[in-house]
Amino acid sequence: MNLPIGWLQLQHRPLRLLVALLGIAFAVLLIMMQLGFRSALFESAVRYHERLHYDIALFSTDSVFIVRPQPFSIRRLYQALGDEDVAAVAPVYIFPAVWKNPWNHDRRSIAAYGFDPEDSILDTAGFEEHRQLLRRQDVVLFDARSRPEFGPVGDEISAGNPVVTEINDREVEVAGLFEMGPSFGIDGSILTSADNWLRLFPDRSRNEIHMGLLTLEPNADPDAVRDRLRAYLPKDVLVMTKADFVAREKNYWNSATPIGYIFAFGAIMGFVVGAIIVYQILFADVSEHLNEYATLRALGYPNRFVSGIVIQQAIILGVLGYLPGLAAVWWLYGKAGAATNLPLYITSDRAWTVFAMTLAMCAISALLALRKVRRLDPAEVF
Repeated sequence: MNLPIGWLQLQHRPLRLLVALLGIAFAVLLIMMQLGFRSALFESAVRYHERLHYDIALFSTDSVFIVRPQPFSIRRLYQALGDEDVAAVAPVYIFPAVWKNPWNHDRRSIAAYGFDPEDSILDTAGFEEHRQLLRRQDVVLFDARSRPEFGPVGDEISAGNPVVTEINDREVEVAGLFEMGPSFGIDGSILTSADNWLRLFPDRSRNEIHMGLLTLEPNADPDAVRDRLRAYLPKDVLVMTKADFVAREKNYWNSATPIGYIFAFGAIMGFVVGAIIVYQILFADVSEHLNEYATLRALGYPNRFVSGIVIQQAIILGVLGYLPGLAAVWWLYGKAGAATNLPLYITSDRAWTVFAMTLAMCAISALLALRKVRRLDPAEVF
């Protein structure tokens, strides 16, 4: 097509064009926000899974996800250490504790992790600098990226001011900060030594742990060691590589909870809403210009030429509607990420995926609107 007839028809009705672009931008916004929240759900849920140092993890078969794990015997770690390719093991204690905000005295659940400070088990900012401080009694490290409801702990520590509070009604001192971030299941977290953790949970046994981290010899095959340990260890523990552990946690949030389904459903609904808006705009335009299309057919233009005008309009609407939607998403991601500390940002894969979905949405609407053009008979119109 030498003449941009589709564009000329769209700009002929600027108000209708504006409404169409706003509708498509809203659909793009809805789709990308839902996909962004879904991605943030999975990414934040596996922060500890990915940043802990281990090749194989032991987890109770009764545990659903990492926030509230069930205990299992520490003997499983020592049994695993009997494998020739297991170089070291590290027990980890995990359970929600009750944090008392030292400023307004509100109480809030916080994830508490206990481990041996001699074990460098975590790869995150602030951990290596402060983990030896945990050898002292009643001290913890606080996640500086926790939700603000816990109080301005990070600001006070960064300013050199001491922070003393209560966890599970026991007085503790925040000795330092590390950075991890919240998730949909964790608003904040603290790290402490195994001894301090057991002081916070006096009814817990040292011999009952919640996670075991196994480090293998340099040339060992994690999959082969995993399979051997699965055959050797009792069936009360799960034996997983890091990839297995991450996939299990993501699968829990995606299938065992309604959250993953809701975000996916929201993205589908955004696609449907956008398709309906584009269809209504194109159908109205086709109906309004039916005589012109009939004239083109009577002059001998093939059906594909007339259909191409409508498809051209759909592509133009998709491209022009996508850009303001993307800009709005970028702004909202920044606001929502700052308010929640969730990993919300635009990735190239997501941007191209939503762009393709937008073009597909407009193309489907164009094909539906074209039904009237394909059945067009110039003799009946005139």
